[in-house]
Amino acid sequence: MAFPLQYVRSDRVWLKSDSAYSEKWVQGIIASDPTVLGLGEVELRDMERRQPRAGRLDLLLQEVETRRRYEVELQLGATDETHIVRTIEYWDIERRRYPHYDHCAVIVAEDITSRFLNVLSLFNSAVPLIAIQMHAIKVGEHVSLVFTRVVDELARGLVDEDEDAQAAPADRAYWENKASASTVGMTDELHQLVQDIDRSLELKYTRHYIGLTRQEQPNNFAAFRPKRNSLTVELKLEKSEEIDQIINNAGLEQLTYQARQARGGGYAISLTKDSLQKNRAVLVELLRLAYVQRNG
Repeated sequence: MAFPLQYVRSDRVWLKSDSAYSEKWVQGIIASDPTVLGLGEVELRDMERRQPRAGRLDLLLQEVETRRRYEVELQLGATDETHIVRTIEYWDIERRRYPHYDHCAVIVAEDITSRFLNVLSLFNSAVPLIAIQMHAIKVGEHVSLVFTRVVDELARGLVDEDEDAQAAPADRAYWENKASASTVGMTDELHQLVQDIDRSLELKYTRHYIGLTRQEQPNNFAAFRPKRNSLTVELKLEKSEEIDQIINNAGLEQLTYQARQARGGGYAISLTKDSLQKNRAVLVELLRLAYVQRNG
């Protein structure tokens, strides 16, 4: 027997102007179930995290599967300049302290005006940034929080073949200065593994990544981005349970999987010198699989 739908009136509650609520209250609700923000399967890593020579980060969240980290700052009422600057500052501190992780800044506020939407969109071209507007809805004696993403992170794909035609040239010295001689040396080790698969493959240095060429033509089934203390390896591989299992069983740190409609997808893996040495056989297998998918 079907029952008729019943309408229940709801009212918007402005938490900033209601003394019954506080930022701590909102923080506790998100901490108890971080998935309410709509960022996927995330878990709480820390709350009120102390920042060197700065304040405290409201919430640090981490994706369960990819281990990507979100630096979340809350604000009751309307967002403002200090809220934006503080969020980006904490994101920058965390990514410098823990470069092995992929990081994203998250702003949460009750009101994000059109003026600040424009500002956030400008920052988003340089900083991975998500803005979420929070509504408190009261129904009878109950209050619920609704989180709506109003600025999404700018999608940053893995290396595509057409990037080679546009990428500004660079050399080994450029990357040793930008990252470190040690992580560029890790690229050399991976190049040796690549040449065990195909002796004709050579490194090509650009200002955005170190790619691969064969007979002077791009062949970026793998690309490398050295950092100060780690190396990100991007592999053009379609997502599969087999690949996920290989990566997980080896304990490799998967930063993300980037899907593309036209060119398949790609895995991004963060390596340290120790993890490279420990997993050389696994990396050869992944590189070979990527090579076969790209070259047949």
